[in-house]
Formats: sequence, C-alpha cells, structure tokens
Amino acid sequence: MSLITIENYIDGELQKPLSGNYLDNYEPATGQVYGLIPESGEGDLEQAVEAAQAAFADWSNTPAEQRAKTMNRLADLIERDQDQLAKAEAIDNGKPIALAKQVDIYRAAANLRFFAQAITQFSSESHAMENLAINYTLRDPLGVVACISPWNLPLYLFTWKIAPALAAGNTVIAKPSEVTPMTAYLFSKLCIEAGLPPGVLNVLHGTGPAIGGPLTTHEQVKAISFTGGSSTGTAIKQATATQHKKLSLELGGKNPTLVFADCDFEPTVKAVARAAFANQGQICLCGSRILIEASIYDRFTAALVTEVEQLKTGDPLDQDTQFGALVSAAHRDKVLSYIDLAQKEGGTLLTGGQTFHPGGRCAEGYFVQPTIIAGLDNQCRTNQEEIFGPVCTVQSFASDAEAVALANDSDYGLASSIWSQDVSRCHRVAKQLQVGIVWVNCWLLRDLRTPFGGMKASGSGREGGLEALRFFTEAKNVCIQFGG
Repeated sequence: MSLITIENYIDGELQKPLSGNYLDNYEPATGQVYGLIPESGEGDLEQAVEAAQAAFADWSNTPAEQRAKTMNRLADLIERDQDQLAKAEAIDNGKPIALAKQVDIYRAAANLRFFAQAITQFSSESHAMENLAINYTLRDPLGVVACISPWNLPLYLFTWKIAPALAAGNTVIAKPSEVTPMTAYLFSKLCIEAGLPPGVLNVLHGTGPAIGGPLTTHEQVKAISFTGGSSTGTAIKQATATQHKKLSLELGGKNPTLVFADCDFEPTVKAVARAAFANQGQICLCGSRILIEASIYDRFTAALVTEVEQLKTGDPLDQDTQFGALVSAAHRDKVLSYIDLAQKEGGTLLTGGQTFHPGGRCAEGYFVQPTIIAGLDNQCRTNQEEIFGPVCTVQSFASDAEAVALANDSDYGLASSIWSQDVSRCHRVAKQLQVGIVWVNCWLLRDLRTPFGGMKASGSGREGGLEALRFFTEAKNVCIQFGG
C-alpha cells in the first residue's frame, strides 16, 4: 500500500513543506505507518502569516452573511463526505468508526453551521446617558489568529476553534495535532472546493517544538486558541507573557462523577460507563473519578464492572465496535504505566488492566482493556494526575459534603456529572462544585450556545456561543455627546 502524503494548506493551495522533511503517520489499530506528515518549520510559518495578513482586509470587510454562506458550504461538503471522513478519523485516531460518524463528523459540520448563524445575530451593546451622550460598542476582528487543536477529537475540535475565528472576520493559521492530521488535510481540500478565499485559513502540520511554538510566539499572531495538556498551556502562557496576546486555553481534566443512592440505577450505570470510557477515555470531559454513595457502592460497582466488560472491543473499522485502539504506542505505554502505578499505590483491579490484541489486521495495534480500579484514596497520583485513557477509579462517600469535598480535591476543574433524583440536592451540589461544566443525570449533552471551559489547571477563558465570538473580537466603546 502506498503511503498517503499530507500537505500543508497555505494561501489557498496545498503545498509541500519547504524543508522537504516528513514525519511518519501511524494507524493505531495496526501499529503500521500509513502516511507521511509535513515537518513544517518557520519558513512555512512565514508563508502562512504573509498569506493570512494579505487576506485579512478583504475577509474582515466581507459581510457577515457572505462569510456565513461560505462556512455553510463547507458544512455541506462535510456532510456529503461524512462516510469518508469518519473512516479517515477511525484509521487515524483508532476510535470506532460509528463514534467518529455520530459524534466527530456530525459536530464538525454543526460547529460551522452554528457559528455561521451566530455571526449574523451577533449584536453589540449600547448605553444611553440621559440627556448627555450615547455609548455603543464595536466588535472588530483581531487579525491573524492561531488555532491549535488536539488529537482526541481531531476534526471536531479543529472546526470548534476555526469556525468562530473565521465567522468573526479573522484569518487563521491552524495547527492540528501531528498525531492525527488526516481529517484536517481532507478539510483543506474541502476549503478549496468551497471557494474559501486564499489565505483566510492556513493549515500547518508538524510538531509542537518545530511549528507550534513559533506559531504561538509570532509577533503577527494576535490571539491563540489552544486545546491540549495543562503543561503545554502553561508553557504558552509563559512564552507569550510579554506579548499581550489574547489566550483561550482549554486544558486537562480529572473529572468527578457523583453517584447518589437515589439515582435511576440502571440508566446511571450505562451512562457512567460511557462517561468513563467513551473514545477509549481519551476525552478531556471523561469521568475518571467515580464517587459512589456508600449504601450502593458494592452494588453499583459490580454493575459497572459488568457493563464495562460487555463493551465490544476490536477493530475501529467494524461498525459494531464500541471500544477501539489508543492513539499511539507512546500513549499506550503511558496508560499502562499508570495502571502499574495504581497497583503499587495499593489499588485493586476490578476489571481490565492489560493490553489486548483483536487479531487479524489489528494484531499489532495499541489496545488496552477498559480498566476500573478500587481501593485508592484521593491523594494518590492515580487520582490526582490526568491519565487521559481507559482508566477510572471508584471511591465511596458517606454524605453530600464528603462527595463535594472529594470532587473538589483536585488541581483540575473542568467538568463533573451528578446522578440523583433529588432536584434540590442537584442544584445545591452543582453550585458547590469547582468546575466549569456540570451535567445532571446526563453526560456530554452539549448546547453550542453555552460557555465551555474549566477552572484551575483546566484552563482559562471560555469557548462556545457568544463567548467564542467575543474572544475573537476586540471591543471598542464609542461615546458621543449630545449636542445643544
């Protein structure tokens, strides 16, 4: 099989990296190289910046309705090619193809449509000073902005960032993860087909040190929207501290799932299993710390183990697969090291904990069993550090106050879910949790109008809805005094 050679997208054209150097692109399910990724450098970045700067004046002055039409054409093309894109995502990432189609590709189109509509309704404020003056607010695009997206939900989060930036009139330099570059490359081709003006969006592939770092510190880049690890987010903050760029950082999570004795038992078991192991646990919102009220701890834990052991694991390209491969060999090894650490810290494996090999074409793939661990306190590394894989822990609590204390005892503060039929408790506990998102009797139910982001080490700023459009614009107040 010939290797697929990915290209950068600069000034409306697909281009080879100036260095002529490429990185290997692996299929997680097989462990085999199936493509080549541009190893972009500062020369490629300068070309992209020049193209984005040249395109900014026209794009920023294009009527919002026209920008929206272009974005909707892109959404149409994603929907047309949804089967091809879902297969590409499953091959590139290792996730089940059914999940890729139902979640990743669906949301990619939805992101574009949402912000295409939102920009046509993005209103400014006005404030009248009685008999004296009128104030009104202008919101202008920033200029050239950087959007850096992760490997776990590749096209989903790539479009989640670029859509509001483009809708607001900015020009964009985007860097997808070098681990999962394929759908961003296919999206580049769709941009050409859709007639997106040259330079409005530029896509550079490569590593963080070679292209990600120079992109974030480039003096012409006015804002950075980044999703990824907390340590990288901290590095971006430090590197840009003297440059006064706008930063939106959506970082890691160690999310608590709070299960109370009065939960709707069977549906809760299924939902908690999904929240822990969707996308092989490789979602920043996954509930990896499961806190269960003591009176139902044994029963719930046993039911959860049974539910998880029934997941159909195997080849991501099988339509019936529910649990696929981890994204890379390095990430597989990291997850296995945490499973080993958990046992050294005194944890007991209730299920999983091993690699597995589906056989056939997936015999050498990066597969790890979904793993549940009991017997650990909240202070151990397993419960405090983000694993970002198919590993969760179960702990018991005796009261609402203890549940909240355990949930908040973390450097992270991204998301949580509450499972209870007591409405008053749900409101009360949701208010007390130190997280940016609380789901009650559901998980990953997203309204794109709502603010998205976390507290503490989980990031700064908010994405989604008007929050995203505000981030990608600069507010200017105009005060006009009445005459006479």
